[in-house]
Amino acid sequence: MKPDAISPLDGRYGDTCRIFSEDFSETALIKHRFLIEGQYLIKFLLRTKGRLPQKHVKIINAVSKADTADIQKVKRIETKGTKKFPATRHDVKAVEYRFGEKLASRGLSCYIPYIHFALTSEDINNLAYAVMLSSALNKRLLPKIAEIRECLNYSAKKYKNEILLARTHGQAAVPTTFGKEFRVFSARIQEELNYLSRLRLNAKLNGAAGNYNALCASFPRVNWLIFTKDFIAHISKMFKVRLRANLFTTQIEPHDSCARLFDSLRRLNTILIDLCQDMWRYISDGLILLEVKQTEVGSSTMPQKINPINFENAEGNLGLANALFSHFSAKLPISRLQRDLSDSTVERNFGVPFAHSYIAYLQILEGFSKIAVNSLEAKKMIDLSPEIYAEAIQIILRREGKKEGYEKVKKFCRGKKLTKADIWAFIDSLKLNPEINAEIKKIIECGYTGLASKIASMEDYAG
Repeated sequence: MKPDAISPLDGRYGDTCRIFSEDFSETALIKHRFLIEGQYLIKFLLRTKGRLPQKHVKIINAVSKADTADIQKVKRIETKGTKKFPATRHDVKAVEYRFGEKLASRGLSCYIPYIHFALTSEDINNLAYAVMLSSALNKRLLPKIAEIRECLNYSAKKYKNEILLARTHGQAAVPTTFGKEFRVFSARIQEELNYLSRLRLNAKLNGAAGNYNALCASFPRVNWLIFTKDFIAHISKMFKVRLRANLFTTQIEPHDSCARLFDSLRRLNTILIDLCQDMWRYISDGLILLEVKQTEVGSSTMPQKINPINFENAEGNLGLANALFSHFSAKLPISRLQRDLSDSTVERNFGVPFAHSYIAYLQILEGFSKIAVNSLEAKKMIDLSPEIYAEAIQIILRREGKKEGYEKVKKFCRGKKLTKADIWAFIDSLKLNPEINAEIKKIIECGYTGLASKIASMEDYAG
């Protein structure tokens, strides 16, 4: 942890978020550029020259693996310059020059003219970012989201019969169960996971304005459309990610598929914010209890406090993540004419909402490890709100064809504080058939939770 860091991702949460430096740091970006430049050089030479000695392929692959010295040299070429190269003030060009130096040191100077041949920096960058995003999603976020879903499924089954007072508009409504409410969140999460499992990020490799101008001018007999498809399929396989060639671009890949990714993650996080707020309310009402940890402090002045800090922390981090995801989705698909550079600094922040989301997911999982349903309090709340059975009474009356069944029940119970004895007396006052009278009372005594327990136990989401 760095206590003097500006961002809590590097400071307070530094130990947790350090793993994202492998995915989104400047070092990670440069390493991915090296790898993609190397793969392009190999595939380009094979396609245009017809052959490439296997030993040269091995050397190029080795050169493509950037180490710490390479990263430092690239940044020096970009910002300060060296004896050989003046400061480029261009990050991808600096990678190209360093790549050439390494090739020369391995005796392959003959290939230097073909490094980054006829490409624009965006051809390399869009592939690098697509790989980085896909990799971080698959390695970091999706496993934790899946854990949350499994945790919700476990809780749904564990508490499928634990009765809970449902509230609509904040008012006592009808009974439900804790398990069914957890299952709702699980199903919502699964729907987004299904979407993400099918999502492929678009990538381009078509030059300065998306027309293959320089490639066609230099090698007019090559089918560059097929080359693009094959190359991006190769990158997908190499990095084990889901990419798709976009042949219809300007200088930049329009980022529409990235926007779809960010929108999906934002929807997922919004679902989890909803979950956190519900958990906060259940804990506040005493319906869910938090584990007592004697070593922890809940307040600097009130020693009795045990706070729902995990769910509060998660809600805050999810909100931060969503603010950035929303900005990414709104900003990145827009570029003046064939391109402007306002996307560059935005892309460098991709890791920030990923890290905030990751922190939130860990907090939710920790929060669920500390909770238990307070069955006694939940049952007490039900018993103190017998008016919740008004729906059952009026609907049976209507089924039996009783005129103004709804209106009679409304007049009896609306705006009043009732007891269960009042409910029984009212049912008896209706002078119903004894079987119908008994049926209504049985529905009430059995909890009136409908299919809540069954829904909580369902395995598959039928969406």
